[in-house]
Amino acid sequence: MPDLFALSMPWWEFILRAVVVYVVVLTMVRVAGKRALGQFTPFDMLLLILLGNAVQNALLGQDTSLGGGLILAATLIVLNYFVGWVTTRSPAVERVIDGEPVVLARHGQVLHRVLQRELVSKADFARAMRDAGCENIDEVDLALLEINGHITFLRKT
Repeated sequence: MPDLFALSMPWWEFILRAVVVYVVVLTMVRVAGKRALGQFTPFDMLLLILLGNAVQNALLGQDTSLGGGLILAATLIVLNYFVGWVTTRSPAVERVIDGEPVVLARHGQVLHRVLQRELVSKADFARAMRDAGCENIDEVDLALLEINGHITFLRKT
C-alpha cells in the first residue's frame, strides 16, 4: 500500500514523457492522413489498442504508481485542451494540426492522383457518392475530403 503513491521518477519526467509522446503520436496521426480518421474499421480499433499499448512504456517507464498514472492523465488532458485552444485562435496552427479540405473531384471529373495520395479507394469514393445521393459523377460539381475524413459532395445546379 505505501507504493501506491511512490513515484519511481521525478514528477516532471512524467510530464516531459507525456508531452513528447503526445506530440509524436499527433504527428504520426496527422501524417497518416485524413481518410484514416474518417473511416473507423475493426483494423483501426486494433491499431488504436496496440498503439496505446506500444506507448505505455514510453509514458510510464517502470512506474506503476497511482500518482504517476494520474500525472500522465492530467498532462494528456491539459495538452489536448491546449491544442484545441490554440487551434481555435490561430488559423495557421489549425491548418498545421487539422489540415485543410482536399478537392477529390471537380466539375464531374474525379482527380485519381489525389484519391491515391489521400488513400481514398475508388470503392470508398463511390460509396460516399451514393450516400450523398449522387448516382453519377456528372452530377458532382465538387467533392471534398474534409479534415475529419468524410467526403462532401456539392451537386451541380
